[in-house]
This record gives sequence, C-alpha cells and structure tokens, in this order.
Amino acid sequence: MIIRDAVEDERSYIREQRINAYMEHASKIPEEHWNVLREAIASDADTQPGVEQIVAVIEGEIVGSVVLFPPKTDAYKGLIADVLEDPEIRMLAVSPEDRGKGVATALITECIQRAKMKGSPAIGLHTSDFMESAIKLYENLGFKRLPQYDFEPTDDGIIVKAFRISF
Repeated sequence: MIIRDAVEDERSYIREQRINAYMEHASKIPEEHWNVLREAIASDADTQPGVEQIVAVIEGEIVGSVVLFPPKTDAYKGLIADVLEDPEIRMLAVSPEDRGKGVATALITECIQRAKMKGSPAIGLHTSDFMESAIKLYENLGFKRLPQYDFEPTDDGIIVKAFRISF
C-alpha cells in the first residue's frame, strides 16, 4: 500500500469514491441528514489553503482517502462554535471492496504523523453513532471523546461527535 498526497486530477474520482463509501449509511439516517452529509463529503472543502488530501493506493488504484485540515480552520463551515485548535481528520473513506486491508488505519496514521511533524500536540475528528465501525476504529487507535465540540448539523437528534488523540 502506498500513502501519498492526491493530485489535482484525482479530486473528482476521490469525491465520487467518498459518496460510494458513505452510501451504506443513507438508509440508517433521515433523508435530510443524508443530503447534508453527501453534500459535505462531495464539497470542495478539501481545496482550502493548507488542507491536505491524502490517498491510499493498492496495485495502482486509489482505494481510500482522507482530508487533513490544519489547526484553526473552520472545517465544518460554522457548525462548531469555536475554531478547532488541533488539526482535523475529515472525510475518511475506503472503497467497500477494499475494507479490512488496513487502509483506514494507514490513512489515520499518516494524518497523525503529519500533525506530529508540524508540532501539533493532538489531532481531532468528528463522526456519528451510525458509523459504528469508524467509532470502533478511532477508539481502538486511542481517540477519546471531546463532547464540548459536538454539533447537530440538522434538527434530527443525530449528534456529530468529536474525538481527539493527544501525542
């Protein structure tokens, strides 16, 4: 597996792959929430200055991606009251057929290493309870809940929960 920065002409493919990877959640949540989530993962938020788009490649094919937002970036377009002090992992996606190969762990590990190299004391992320396998992965890697940075993107009771790991 090769972990590297994405290149410009891969962005549309990566966004499409993200939507396909998250599609399994569409039936678990209200349609309005799915529409907001789909819009967020397909947006051009990954092109903001300082944002790193990272891909995992196996046998020449992109099998997963993640976006790393720098500290003090509004990664959630005003949904969180305070700008986050730590880098933020967003839009982690692995093709369904490539799950179980360590792709997500490799991408998260790369984000952690990049944050450490830049002198950050921690890194954060957000996810929801309907992403059970993601929460299990983050907790197994040592991420802890940070409820003061939770938010509710739609008025449907689904909370997007904050997690953080300190180094």
